[in-house]
Amino acid sequence: MTALTAVELLHLEGRIERWVRFGRHAGERILDRRRRILSFAPDTVFAFVRWAANDYGTAVSRIDILRAVGPNKAFSTVPFVAPGAEILLRISGWLKVEQVLAAADQIEALGVSAEDACPDHWRHVHNRITAGESPRSYTLGRHQAWLLRRRIEARRSPGKRFSQRSRPRTLLRSARSHQRCPHWSGTPAPASRWASTACSRLHA
Repeated sequence: MTALTAVELLHLEGRIERWVRFGRHAGERILDRRRRILSFAPDTVFAFVRWAANDYGTAVSRIDILRAVGPNKAFSTVPFVAPGAEILLRISGWLKVEQVLAAADQIEALGVSAEDACPDHWRHVHNRITAGESPRSYTLGRHQAWLLRRRIEARRSPGKRFSQRSRPRTLLRSARSHQRCPHWSGTPAPASRWASTACSRLHA
């Protein structure tokens, strides 16, 4: 599995349009005058819009907001996206698609790139529009909270466990300030008169 996610775009005037509303692509390959392929690095969020018409009017109107995944990561299959991606939002019907595009415009009006917004916001937009409700507006406060959360997650090393030597002193002090409850084997209880009284009443 390649490390990049490839999206095939197409433009046939008045018939078929597949385009990316937002998202930073890592590469571009032009196939011909009407087709090209954009590549996205893992964890990149992008909006993929598909529209098609026939002799009777619009046949397909859909927007998917996706997050590219890395090798050996779970993903969902999406037409014209190889090998697939994590789906944050999937909306069909032009009126609903317009609501999603308006949500992207609202984020960019704050001076924030739509692809940098918190992924949970796009899940919220999906749920609200699907339920027939208007999504809440994205705010700078929400965005700052997301940036802080992402910074903390980046610093956290996965699978790391505290050893006795590396365990914070606060945890060691907390462990020393507890004694075992005589009524519950293996359950620590605070070493205080209040705790002893509460324990006696609980098991009376």
